[in-house]
Amino acid sequence: MSDNKIQVQPPEKHTGIKLTTPKRVAGGLPAITSSMKHVYGEVGVVAGTKAMLNLNQFKGFDCPGCAWPDPDEDRSIVEFCENGAKAVAEEATTAKVDAEFFKQYSVQELSHWSDYDIGKSGRVVEPMIIREGSSHYEPISWQDAFAHIAKKLNDLSSPDEAIFYTSGRTSNEAAFLYQLFVRQYGTNNLPDCSNMCHESSGSGLSETVGIGKGSVKLDDFYKAEVIVIMGQNPGTNHPRMLTALQKAKDNGAKIISVNPLPETGLMKFQHPQNPLDMLGSGTALTDLFLQVRVNGDVPLLKAIMKMLIAKDESEGGVLDHEFIKEQTAHYEAFLENLKNEDLDALIAQTSLSKADIEEAADLLSSSNKIIVCWAMGLTQHKNAVDNIREIVNLLLLKGSIGKPGAGTCPVRGHSNVQGDRTVGIWEKLVPKFAEKLKSHFNFEPPKKDGYDVVESIKAMGEGRAKVFFAMGGNFLSATPDTEYTAKALQQCDLTVHVSTKLNRSHLVHGKEALILPCLGRTEQDKQDSGNQFVTVENSTGVVHKSQGGKKPVSEHLLSEPKIVAELAKATLKNKTTVDWDKLVANYDHIRDAIEATIDGFDNYNQRVRRAGGFYLPNGAREGDFKTDTGKANFTINEVPDHKLKNEEYLMMTIRSHDQYNTTIYGLHDRYRGIHNERRIILMNTDDMSAANLKEKDIVDLYSKYDGIERSAKGFIVVPYSIPGRCVATYFPEANPLVPHNHYARGSKTPISKSVIISIKRRD
Repeated sequence: MSDNKIQVQPPEKHTGIKLTTPKRVAGGLPAITSSMKHVYGEVGVVAGTKAMLNLNQFKGFDCPGCAWPDPDEDRSIVEFCENGAKAVAEEATTAKVDAEFFKQYSVQELSHWSDYDIGKSGRVVEPMIIREGSSHYEPISWQDAFAHIAKKLNDLSSPDEAIFYTSGRTSNEAAFLYQLFVRQYGTNNLPDCSNMCHESSGSGLSETVGIGKGSVKLDDFYKAEVIVIMGQNPGTNHPRMLTALQKAKDNGAKIISVNPLPETGLMKFQHPQNPLDMLGSGTALTDLFLQVRVNGDVPLLKAIMKMLIAKDESEGGVLDHEFIKEQTAHYEAFLENLKNEDLDALIAQTSLSKADIEEAADLLSSSNKIIVCWAMGLTQHKNAVDNIREIVNLLLLKGSIGKPGAGTCPVRGHSNVQGDRTVGIWEKLVPKFAEKLKSHFNFEPPKKDGYDVVESIKAMGEGRAKVFFAMGGNFLSATPDTEYTAKALQQCDLTVHVSTKLNRSHLVHGKEALILPCLGRTEQDKQDSGNQFVTVENSTGVVHKSQGGKKPVSEHLLSEPKIVAELAKATLKNKTTVDWDKLVANYDHIRDAIEATIDGFDNYNQRVRRAGGFYLPNGAREGDFKTDTGKANFTINEVPDHKLKNEEYLMMTIRSHDQYNTTIYGLHDRYRGIHNERRIILMNTDDMSAANLKEKDIVDLYSKYDGIERSAKGFIVVPYSIPGRCVATYFPEANPLVPHNHYARGSKTPISKSVIISIKRRD
């Protein structure tokens, strides 16, 4: 791509790769060193220390990173992990992106920067606009920005020509106001980041146990007998989970890890905040590592269940027959289908030995306090919903749900992606919620389903959507099919992003574009009634408060609730039935509205002020399965069938240790021994030999779906422990290979973890 055009994909720039032996233990002194380097380097020693001591504390602010739960009661004074430190450093940085910055750099020039360099440019400190035909962003007043957006929205022929995306870090208060505005405007086009990650979890769990959330509390990990971790790398993506696993091990739990890669954080852990642990060699976490091939999880689970059933028939006492009889439905159909599966054929699809799977079955057979955790390694496949339903089948066989120490645990990524859905961010408006909105706010909400992420991309690409508004996030880099998505965004009349930092989505924009800078989690939020706090929901369904204490980096920043309220007033004018000024003057009023319209938020303002917040109702946790049968449902799930040609491989996308979602904190993946580079492809050494490839060869990657060839070029080959015919690449660099129109049955989550590709070496 020539330099006078916008660079859509991260540029093909190699930065001097260095390969070392993968680390054998996670955490420890390197985690402390890395945390302090990021925090003190971006924020300074005094301000950085103050911020970290307030992170995840009862009277502090919630980590802007992952949604791993905090302890309900006793908390350490350093209740954060390395990734949390990086997230705070990224947000609290003293670097600024202002009018002078945009005057110096054109959008075209910035687009040729790496994602790392774009992110490190600093906080956006004032509203900016790029007008049609211009090459540079320029300042705009808040009043003019809201008026400009409102006119574009009101000039559309239908509200359905606008799309309103949400990132998972948006607070409950902002998300509720956002969906209220969008629905008063007249559309349910509310795609959000969960469409691309745990939508499959929500779909599978809702059908089987009646709620699209996990059923366990943090305390359940300390009571569990067996913890199964599937398709997840907590050492990089949820490091605080390692402390919970370490405590579970101390209490006698066995851990089974299922993953195509041997991730360091699941093997051994040194608690960086425990001096005695630091002096020792760390805690071995995983008792059994099952290095399954990419998307081999359903065959593995079926094989384990066949072994459990056979053992129960011969010895008895393995399955919980009373639970199955009293609390489940469709067991006989499930059992008949499973018995027709050939065990040897299932094992052949896993890349595992029969002995490995028998060992897993033996660990599970004598236990009924079993937790299964998973992340996007299971949710981003064509059969992703089947993956989740098969996990539930296993737990139901053992009666391992609705009891202490047992249940489901989808580990969410973004800090409030679960809360956003709870308070109404969904392209499908639930009839009961619609009636509550109608009654409380006196308007008729739209009934037609809106666009999810996939449909939003298609609608923009086909000209059916003309305005794209994003409440946070980096839509271009987070979504599949980068080139197609970029063209879709560029066809819009207007794209708008509410953001704290600059990202690639600001540079690949519509005919006109706006950046609206908002307060971060670390910063004070002062409204008419004084300083405000917001609330979020973690992975275990706890709603708790978050209140920043740092002076905002700029006087021109607005909070997300304030931005929504001002946009609503400018757009809806006298058509609105909502007193937006009252709601934003004191966020207690927003919480009162949430309480009045959403179940489970009784006495919201009182309960959320208690240390640690409160748990939302959870039928699966309580053994009350709100499904179509009134019981937990067994399901029948297909075994995936990936037909690979000789020159093809099954690719999964992964994160490096120095990134969180699309945010690139650095260029190192130290646990995997990869330094100074992101354009890499991990390959099995036998596959490398067969393809005549050597370490550090440069290759181009291709995928072909529906006759369309996609490419991502300039990747460095890295030999790694991974099953044959499987490869791994970093997200978002490999996103251009993921077709937008191939997704999970039942959830439409992109197939980012099982893309068929070919590899061509450069001459």
